[in-house]
This record gives sequence, C-alpha cells and structure tokens, in this order.
Amino acid sequence: MSLKKAIGIIILVLLIDQISKIYIKTNFALGESVEVFGWFKILFVENKGMAWGVELPGSYGKLFLTLFRLFAITAIGYWLYDAVKKHSSRILIVAIALIFAGAFGNIIDSVFYGLIFSESIYQGEVATFMPEAGGYESVFHGHVVDMLKFPLIDTTWPEWVSVAWRRSFNIF
Repeated sequence: MSLKKAIGIIILVLLIDQISKIYIKTNFALGESVEVFGWFKILFVENKGMAWGVELPGSYGKLFLTLFRLFAITAIGYWLYDAVKKHSSRILIVAIALIFAGAFGNIIDSVFYGLIFSESIYQGEVATFMPEAGGYESVFHGHVVDMLKFPLIDTTWPEWVSVAWRRSFNIF
C-alpha cells in the first residue's frame, strides 16, 4: 500500500471522527446515551486525562500529556512511513493509519476543544460551538470526546460480594 493511500485513510477517519465528535458535543449532554444495538451504545463522556481518565496532577500535567501525545504521534507517523517503505502487509499499514488517525483526533480535541466549545454539563445543556464568552479552557487543556461504548460485561454481583464493592459491575 502506498503512503498516499494511508494518508487518505487517515484524512477520511479524521473527518468522520471530528464531525461525529462535534455532533455529539453539540447535541448530547454529558452522560446522555443512545442504544444502537444491545452490544453497542453511543454514550457521551469527556476524558480530561489519558487512558481510563487517569489525570496527571496540576495544570502542567495536562500540558505534559499533550506534549507527550505530540511526541507519540511523531513516532507513529515514522512507524507508518517505515512500514510503507518496507512494503509491509496492507493490514499492518491500515492498522497503523487507524492508530495515527485516532491519536491525531485526540490531539485536536486536547489542543483546540477547550477554546472552541463551552463546557459540557451532566444532565444539563449541551455545549455551544464558538461561544461568545469564549471556551471552557485554554489551549492544550481541552477534554477528549469519547462516545463509543461496547459493554462487554454488564451484570450484578451476588449479595455477598456487594458488601465490599458496589453492586453493579460492567466492563467498557
């Protein structure tokens, strides 16, 4: 597969990613969801940190995370270039292109969304695109929009277990 085709995949995925995130952010309140299938939901959440919502402390933590993301995407970009140059399998090149697009989409959210949207509120009003009063955060401090939920396990613990933990249990 050529680098042009890989870049085409990245651009297409980024467009779909950003259009859907902007739609969700401006039409859903935080926590609002729509069930698509029993095994798939669209659930609007925002991630202020990194994987699983882990946050680095302080205002420099978010800046460090964004700079790390920029470094990581550079490495992923090199990996993609190298895979194309070495004529790696089409599946590997597509997979790397998808990883790159997802990481780049999260960088866009983190860098710009704090500037161009009002704050999203749980069970409240939806965010506004380009609010007159300005965004909810400064550059590099925006929240990443997440919306795809695939509940693999959604069950209730037995009574004897729920003494120590909450009663409901779900993964993803």
